[in-house]
Formats: sequence, structure tokens, C-alpha cells
Amino acid sequence: MASSSSTSGSGSGSGSALTERRGIPGAQFVEDVQTYLTQSGLDVGSALAFLQERLQQYKVVEMKLLAQQRDLQAKIPDIEKCLDVVATLQAKKGTGEELITDFEVSEGIYSRARIEETDSVCLWLGANVMLEYSLEEATGLLQKNLDNARASLEVLIADLQFLRDQVTITQVTIARVYNWDVHQRRIQQAAAPTAQE
Repeated sequence: MASSSSTSGSGSGSGSALTERRGIPGAQFVEDVQTYLTQSGLDVGSALAFLQERLQQYKVVEMKLLAQQRDLQAKIPDIEKCLDVVATLQAKKGTGEELITDFEVSEGIYSRARIEETDSVCLWLGANVMLEYSLEEATGLLQKNLDNARASLEVLIADLQFLRDQVTITQVTIARVYNWDVHQRRIQQAAAPTAQE
């Protein structure tokens, strides 16, 4: 998977290289738990606590990214609708024909409007700001916004996939460390009775 910035950090027997994508730290796959614990200087309890904390951090980032994805997925159809309206106004331009349309005044409240031939439209820019643009400028601005929103959505989807991979790696590592600890305890319990004899 491509990433915008990457740093390698591989240790002997500790798995694949760590990478980072847009501030999301990469998870380290642990092949040899003993080597991992020795190199990190952690006991099993501390390693599991660290991995659980990292997993929770990933979950928080995932919730934020999913909210951004929902916002963008809602924004794209709105921009496309605006582009369609401007295109309709451009198509009617010069025909002398009025455009009759229904527009939303408030949520669930619509009004009918008669739009005479026009050379400009007003666009909401956000933060209670509306500007008047020529039809050509409006088309250019809306198309640019649509392209930016689609590009942002693609990056966001790639970030989410990277994040899901890191969650999976962390969950597997937690299971490996826990299972290794259980196995070590069984070995110690099996060795204890033979040592007493």
C-alpha cells in the first residue's frame, strides 16, 4: 500500500516494517513475541496494555474518518445538483424562455419560482457568506469543488483501508502476545512439579 510518508523500523524477528500514513502510525506485526518483548523492554502485561491503548487510538481515528467520509458523501450530490441547475440556466440562456422551478426554503418547505433569463447565480460559500458569480464562473467553481471533494474522498477511503489494516495487525499481535503468555505459563506449571520431585 502506498503511503504519503514512510519510515522503516524493523527489528530482528519483530516483523514487517512500520509505516505511517497521514499521521496514522503503522502497527508492527510481531513474528517472535520473545524478541519483541526483549527489544521493547516490556513485560507481557505492559505490552498488552500498550497494544490495547493503540487499538483504542485507532478506533477513535476511525470514527473521525468515517464522519468525514459521511460528510463528503453527502456533499458530493449537493455539488452535482448545483452544477445541474447552473447547466440548466445556461441551456435556457438566450431562448427567452422562463424557468419554473420549486426550491427548498426550509426543511420540508418549498416555494415555486419563476426564473427569467439570467447571467449570474448566487452560491453559498459557507459561514453565512453568499457571492454572486457569472454562470461560467459558477460552473468552474462548482466543478473545482466537486473534483476536490472526490479527490478527498479517495484519499479518505485509502486512509480508512490503511487504518483497518493496522487494526487487524494490532488485534493479531494482541492475540499472539496473549497466547504466548498462556503457553509460557503452561510450560512453567509443567516444569514446577518435576522440579519438586
